[in-house]
Amino acid sequence: MAKMIDGKALATKTKEALKQRVADLKNKGITPGLAVILVGENPASQIYVRGKEKDAKSLGFHSIIDRVPATISQEELLEKVKNYNNDEKIHGLLVQLPLPKHIDKEVITLAIDPQKDVDGFHPVNMGRLFMGDPLMIPCTPFGVMRMFEEYNLDLSGKEAVVIGRSNIVGKPMANLLTMANATVTVAHSRTQNLPEVARRADILVVAIGRAHFVTKDFVKKGAVIIDAGMNHLENGKFVGDAKTEEMDQVVSFITPTPGGVGPMTRAMLMEQTVIAAERRV
Repeated sequence: MAKMIDGKALATKTKEALKQRVADLKNKGITPGLAVILVGENPASQIYVRGKEKDAKSLGFHSIIDRVPATISQEELLEKVKNYNNDEKIHGLLVQLPLPKHIDKEVITLAIDPQKDVDGFHPVNMGRLFMGDPLMIPCTPFGVMRMFEEYNLDLSGKEAVVIGRSNIVGKPMANLLTMANATVTVAHSRTQNLPEVARRADILVVAIGRAHFVTKDFVKKGAVIIDAGMNHLENGKFVGDAKTEEMDQVVSFITPTPGGVGPMTRAMLMEQTVIAAERRV
């Protein structure tokens, strides 16, 4: 019977610990500030941003949700980013993705001050992570590493397979696992004999963006499964990339969806905002 990795409980524990750090900062006259720019009315983005706002307020942050219409020009959005970069009360800044088609997300990402890039997507932050000297880390992989720590899962010398190669999860996840001395394979939808490759893994991280893509044929006995997928089905349910219910008797540890990786992603966003504020002291 697999042990559930409870991301919700760990996120609550992480945020409780942050409250003391926020109090220490306030004693020094600094309130962590997080600004989120939300472009347009994307329903999923609205939900994510509401969650971020709730977390920020519960921790006593100076929180700004800057909602702008989908018709905003790229130049106007860049001007907003520049203003927040220069605002000393703001320590963390993110522009919620996806963006409307007329706005180049790479241009916007490049415009964010790397010191305030709490999403960890700026090329400077990606480069520093690649070099093993991270400043800001993409929040989902950062949260996954914290899960390994919490559940005393030793990665050193282990065979790890990451299915997915996005800049948001797959690539940074592979870097972090390598830094923790795992032997890492990055696989994806074009990988030949993918189930066979996945079955080598002591640690299997799935972030491919396809509902129930990974079945029990992909896992070996005793493996640790981290499901970083979140897929919205037509019946309104959210499911992961792994069909976890059929792996229960095979694997040792597994993350549920929802309640696994998602809450930790948000918690790490809050932590990186606090870290950015602490750097100011």
